[in-house]
Amino acid sequence: MPDLSKIRNFCIIAHIDHGKSTLADRLLARTGTITEREMKEQTLDDMDLERERGITIKSHAVRMTHAADDGTEYTLNLIDTPGHVDFTYEVSRALKACEGAILLVDAAQGIEAQTISNLWLALEQDLEIIPVINKVDLPVARPDEVAQSLEDLIGEPAEDILQISAKTGEGVDEMLDLMVDRVPPPSGDPDAPLRALIFDSIYDSYRGSVVYARLFDGTLNEGDTMEFMANKKQYDAEELGILRMGRQTVETLTAGDVGYVIGSVKDIQDTRVGDTITLAHNPAEEPIPGFEEVKPMVFSGIYPTDTDDFEELRGALEKLQLNDASLTYEPESSSALGFGFRVGFLGLLHMEIIQERLEREFDLDLITTVPNVEYRVELEDNKDGEYAAVDTPEEMPHYGDIRAVYEPHVSADIITPDDYIGNVIQLCEDRRGIYGSQKWLDTQTVKINYELPLADIVFDFYDNLKSVSRGYASFDYEFTEYRESDLVKLSILINEEPAEPLSTIVHRDKAYEVGRKLCKKLKDVIPKQLFEIPIQASIGSRIVARETIKARRKDVTAKCYGGDVSRKKKLLEEQKEGKKRMKQMGEIDVPQEAFLAILDMDED
Repeated sequence: MPDLSKIRNFCIIAHIDHGKSTLADRLLARTGTITEREMKEQTLDDMDLERERGITIKSHAVRMTHAADDGTEYTLNLIDTPGHVDFTYEVSRALKACEGAILLVDAAQGIEAQTISNLWLALEQDLEIIPVINKVDLPVARPDEVAQSLEDLIGEPAEDILQISAKTGEGVDEMLDLMVDRVPPPSGDPDAPLRALIFDSIYDSYRGSVVYARLFDGTLNEGDTMEFMANKKQYDAEELGILRMGRQTVETLTAGDVGYVIGSVKDIQDTRVGDTITLAHNPAEEPIPGFEEVKPMVFSGIYPTDTDDFEELRGALEKLQLNDASLTYEPESSSALGFGFRVGFLGLLHMEIIQERLEREFDLDLITTVPNVEYRVELEDNKDGEYAAVDTPEEMPHYGDIRAVYEPHVSADIITPDDYIGNVIQLCEDRRGIYGSQKWLDTQTVKINYELPLADIVFDFYDNLKSVSRGYASFDYEFTEYRESDLVKLSILINEEPAEPLSTIVHRDKAYEVGRKLCKKLKDVIPKQLFEIPIQASIGSRIVARETIKARRKDVTAKCYGGDVSRKKKLLEEQKEGKKRMKQMGEIDVPQEAFLAILDMDED
């Protein structure tokens, strides 16, 4: 039976690129968990994408042993977490598995949006927060200013805040000792009914789903029949173990431990992050609170450029979903792009990562349609209070049948230098933002809060924010609620025939502007015919924008050399009648470029 007083479960929370993975590397080296020969940068980040971007996509856990000055050996369980807003739920479950958190802040960049977001998550879980300022070895470091900002934020005296360099190792030993002193040991009763929190899971093609769990109460032995409390599925615990730099088997896990469980679970959907494991013969009365079904927030169509690759794309998505239960997809077809899939993502970064992994790991060439969000539509004949979920314009009911449309809203925190406050506020106002609050973090940095529609930020908001702030502003958001909005389906008509794949859902106030832009774009990419082609944008039966592709002119009077003018008039009248008949019978061949024009519509 392990001594709980010698265990410390902790995590590191930080904004992207503040040195979290580098600090994890330094801790692994200082505690002897990994040898110098095995050491490489971002040891815990095992994807190529994680290394290239300097971000953590998939959370990790590792056990280390630290000898204090008095000779006492402590077991340290580091539960590494993703830092990006898209993975907030995973972060919250990883934080739930800890008793303490190291709040890491870059000495040059200072406090940023995701730092604060993850700090609030940690405070909600009642974690012991240890603020640490990193990268003090940089020439542009300003540790004293950042320490003062941290004091204003969390109340820790600036002179007591530890200043380290994860790269050189300066101050890391002091940080370890401070963590052992301040982070409380785990509490729990080994004799109580088993309650273990799933904070992550991965899929092993030979063993099935491998569950990473933190035990709060009870004891789990090899061979026990366990039950997942959310779905009541039961499996035998075939293998238990702890996580060093690999899996290390043990016979028993008990309260306070962090480890892994293998039970031949063939479907990763059964092992949901946030679920509670208990014993089938002696179940716990209540699960660990906080479990949620993770739902996609952003939807996009993914199509292979070569239609013969459709089955390869299906297989690639199946394999990715084995290690990412939050990824959802279903087949769909488009008259322009062929067969593909409608894929649901947690957010824009999640979408970008999945697309890049599909192209790299499975050698696929893909087209991704404009990302959009899920709307809720209340119909006129709705009597039971239910809503229709709509995530593509084609699914939008007829405008006469709609009572109300609801769209997701988020609370966004933007941290920016004071020079760019006006630009940031203007950008948010243009995206239908509602001003919330403004708070100064120090003499030069301000945090601005806005309520924004998710649909207006999923496409290019982050890029524009970086442009208007010269790269200095940081951005973080969280979903708040669905709100009623005056949203309409903007249909595109080509030669008076609807082109459904080009339709979009927009706010009524922006319908004219978006329609005009799209019609103008299509006019440039659709080839001319021998008759005029009208391109129209409409809301229901009302046309809000129009462009006309002029007819390619054929000079039928070229053969007339002199003679009476009536000969020319006769030929022109015949041509006019012929064009009328052609227009009635003619079908417009719309090139693929027209369907992709909407993707870069905002670049004009």
